[in-house]
Amino acid sequence: MSVGHLARAAGRVMATALATFATCLMLALPARCALAADAAPSSAAPSSATPSPARPNIVVLIADDWGFTDVGAFGGEIPTPHLDALAARGTRFTNFHVAASCAPTRAMLLTGVEHHRAGVGNLRESMPREHMGRRGYLGALDTNVVTLSTLLQQAGYRTYVAGKWNVGSEPHNLPDRRGFDRSIVQGDTGSDNWVPTQRYLPHSASVQWFEDGRAASMPARFYSSEWFVDRTIAYLEADAASGRPFFALVAFQANHAPLQAPREFVERQAGRYDAGWDALRLARRDRAVALGTIPAGAPMARMPTTRDWSTLSASERRHQARSMEVYAAMAEAMDHHVGRLVAHLKTRGLYDDTVFVFLSDNGPEGSDYAAAQPWLWTQYSQSIDRLGGEGAYAIIGPGWASAAASPLTGYKFVGGEGGTRVPLIVSGVRGAPAGALHHGLTHVTDLAPTLLELAGVAPAAPLREGRPIEPMSGRSLVPALQDPSRAVRGPDDTLGYELSGDEALYRGDLKLIRSLPPLGDGQWRLHDLRTDPGETLDLKDRLPEAFAAMRAAYETWAREHHVLPMPAGYSAPRQVAINGIYAYWLPTYGGAGLAVLLGLVTAGVWRVRRRRRSPATRNAPKSPP
Repeated sequence: MSVGHLARAAGRVMATALATFATCLMLALPARCALAADAAPSSAAPSSATPSPARPNIVVLIADDWGFTDVGAFGGEIPTPHLDALAARGTRFTNFHVAASCAPTRAMLLTGVEHHRAGVGNLRESMPREHMGRRGYLGALDTNVVTLSTLLQQAGYRTYVAGKWNVGSEPHNLPDRRGFDRSIVQGDTGSDNWVPTQRYLPHSASVQWFEDGRAASMPARFYSSEWFVDRTIAYLEADAASGRPFFALVAFQANHAPLQAPREFVERQAGRYDAGWDALRLARRDRAVALGTIPAGAPMARMPTTRDWSTLSASERRHQARSMEVYAAMAEAMDHHVGRLVAHLKTRGLYDDTVFVFLSDNGPEGSDYAAAQPWLWTQYSQSIDRLGGEGAYAIIGPGWASAAASPLTGYKFVGGEGGTRVPLIVSGVRGAPAGALHHGLTHVTDLAPTLLELAGVAPAAPLREGRPIEPMSGRSLVPALQDPSRAVRGPDDTLGYELSGDEALYRGDLKLIRSLPPLGDGQWRLHDLRTDPGETLDLKDRLPEAFAAMRAAYETWAREHHVLPMPAGYSAPRQVAINGIYAYWLPTYGGAGLAVLLGLVTAGVWRVRRRRRSPATRNAPKSPP
């Protein structure tokens, strides 16, 4: 059998084995052009904005895979005192939306441009091969966008980034060519939090780390949240004498798989989740209502992928509870290191002149990774007494992800509110009321124009180096920060969304949505998010005119944003499996890797079937000891 035939056969087998999960991985496609739009030559003139001592410093904190109520100030029980303090000093945005996966959100955050128009219409790993390389589907930033960091840098800001990058690993897309003076970043979607060179799933030949545009020499061991803050503080100290304002982007891996945290943080959570995910989902909804981040009386559906906690065996309940304890510990540890950065700025007298932005890149991870066990067996332990530590691999799965997104429906990779509505805190804006709540529809593309306005910097010109530049599609949040009762979008304004076949359109309080299996059925529905943020009631029959108008508006939006139709029979998990052969197995092992792949998949399928046949283990933990 030829390698081609073997690859296709392995793809079909692996697709079946991986049908329960999708991974947020992206390997950048080769660039269409040699020079990025914002990689200006050294002689480029600075922005016309006049540098001023009154311009604020800016710190953007990106959490990875946090749910809507994971932050205490939004209704969560996880100790997040430093984020809560920023919320008390600033504004919480309760209707803030991102893409349901990492790279598209980060592309929009950096550019203010909708992700298809910015080149990241989908993740590389879940992208159909028919889409690869076509307009809007590079899997990396296109050359027609200019980053927020470039504009701030040219206006006199010091610019730094530490952490997860994930918008392109080509030389012209690395941070040193995208407006950052100093950078230490991971080009991939994630890695181990204790061993930086350890892959977290078999979808790349190695973990890519870059420092200032070159391959980085990484420590043998670190803890990711601590190390990213350490590097950020070091950058700030090195240039402190300049007196210029700074822009620092800290992109944490917390809480991306594998869930890992220092032992002292894990032990603090002991017993907190013994009542199970349904009890937590309800408790969080009630706290969110009390805090005002969710409207009173908001209904809440039970997620169809959530198992009944009472049907789990005692050993599985303990394993699941421990996994959520590690999740909470990882979030608390991240908050602790945010506190270290805040303390440093206070010590240096910079805190009062700094605007902080905190957000998550998407909702919580709901994949159970059961089908990835054949690979994980050779890489990690999932023994309960090791979870959180080096060499161990914890995940929360769909049950706890449902609670983390409470009271919303969906989670990461899904177009429902649980995958796309995340906490946003903006703190430190002069003249803004403290402890405010803003309930209007807002979007990640709004952050770049907001920060540019606060810094007194103009957006990019329509032409740059003779090339047309995509204009920012977001809107400044500054008026809403000054007066939280002011809407950013009017009742007739529309905001479109598409990722991996999940489609949506927002207009006023209404949301039109179509989600693919397993959480959806491919049918269009209409919801009123003002009273029903959990998307429990379909209004399309009650509001037929609005439904028809929004369907037409979505089709127009999709054409204008170069959205490609998904191939017949498309399944994101199946596509991830097929693309993984080319991204990991063949580069790592060559043709022999396909035999290894088939052997591991066969062993995994045999093990799963054996467990299902055994009544004694039917409710045992899916994760091996």
